[in-house]
Amino acid sequence: MGIRERLQELLREAPDDAEVVEFDLVWWTWGELRRVVGEVSRALDRAGIGPASRVGLVLENRPEHIAALVAVLATGRVVVTLSPLQPPARLASDIEGAGAAVVVGSPAALDGVAAAAADRGLVLELDRQGAVRVRAGIPATDVEHVPGTAIEMLTSGTTGPPKRVHISERQLDGSLTSSGQVRGERLLTRAVTISVTPMVHIGGMWRIVGALSAGRRIVLIPKFAVEPWASAVERHRPRAAGLVPAAIRSVLDAGVPAERLGSLKVITSGTTACPPELADRFYRTYGIRVLMTYGATEFAGAVAGWTYQLHQEWWETKAGSAGRPFGNSALRVTAADGVELGAEEEGHLEVRTEQSAAGAAEWVRTSDLARIDPDGFLWITGRADDAIVRGGFKIHPGVLVASLEGHPAVREAAVAGLPDERLGAVPVAAVELEPGADVDAAALVVELIAHCRAELAPYEVPAHVLVVDELPRTPSTKVSRVDLVDLVRARLAEPATA
Repeated sequence: MGIRERLQELLREAPDDAEVVEFDLVWWTWGELRRVVGEVSRALDRAGIGPASRVGLVLENRPEHIAALVAVLATGRVVVTLSPLQPPARLASDIEGAGAAVVVGSPAALDGVAAAAADRGLVLELDRQGAVRVRAGIPATDVEHVPGTAIEMLTSGTTGPPKRVHISERQLDGSLTSSGQVRGERLLTRAVTISVTPMVHIGGMWRIVGALSAGRRIVLIPKFAVEPWASAVERHRPRAAGLVPAAIRSVLDAGVPAERLGSLKVITSGTTACPPELADRFYRTYGIRVLMTYGATEFAGAVAGWTYQLHQEWWETKAGSAGRPFGNSALRVTAADGVELGAEEEGHLEVRTEQSAAGAAEWVRTSDLARIDPDGFLWITGRADDAIVRGGFKIHPGVLVASLEGHPAVREAAVAGLPDERLGAVPVAAVELEPGADVDAAALVVELIAHCRAELAPYEVPAHVLVVDELPRTPSTKVSRVDLVDLVRARLAEPATA
């Protein structure tokens, strides 16, 4: 049973009083969710937005937005995700580029973009009670789309402008099946998924769709914060939860008592690499194993990672690895000319999986550099597309990040390439400080550059280092190198102080 058919089954058969989404400590039932699904579906029908049409959803982590997602998928339409986390001008540009026949969003999200969006199609406003009204515009002529597409989603855009990826029904169904997110003997279960990742990111989308597919209840948190998350774990006693590395670090820094998290056996962590020392510290502190995963929007989820059994057997010797390929996936490393390399040789990572748009028979080259050890474990060593070329010298940002994070005052560092007329590009960096670090920012910058000079080649030393309260991040919590470059440019444009 595919995800569209599964959602149709739930809408037909789930009891009206069965809990489905907890939000702000209040449960939405299947009856309430079904009502809003009906509201959205009828509004699309009245506008002539039929099956296979592309529907832009400005998705927020709210129950009525889950209902809108279900309405689009269950009726055979195509979800086109739009991020409300963007500034209005950028969202308006995204809507224009998406070219969907209709855009659905909350009143607040549409306030700054409704006029621009109306020029491109119908704008439907979805309020917090799930009522739908026409905000502006008329249905647009839907642009051509790839047949069989279920979701069109932007990549994270950490190294450049995000690109829209077409996720087919086959890919989505394959990802859910391979990870066990399928219906059991019962229509619904009492198990709970705690979701804190934005639905506009593949991690958040997959978590919501996976929970619905398996019939689990969902605890929806708008944005990660330690106390709401820990409270949800205490109330519902799940055995597993998902956190990005920044959230794992926040739980440790907050000193959450171990007994509050006592039900958890594992934390899954994706979207960006989790430092092995962070995962190990969490495990030693709480006895909860951190299972890293590797995937991409293009694969509709994870294709490799750690399992509980792998962690038990291999963690002590393989900490830092991204794990092994999952059942329906295969990995290999190739040279620039496509020739497969041997164990421990670094090259371009390629993936063959049913979750790929190309299908299970074709290898797909990723933008990651990697090696595979003799035991089949994947080690990500960098990215093929983020090297900074400074006057002909190639610099891998990871080398600079490791050097900066080796300083005791630095909690996390990020590096990007700033275009330079003479050299092509120069590396620039920003750092977050360890909590409680009492340092003078200007003096620390001088110290960090000296620290890098002592460890790196001269051309690898960053041209500029900023000390920031928080590193700029994408909705998936990855550091945004695009925004980092903008931050550096803004700082350089500031007038010098006396």
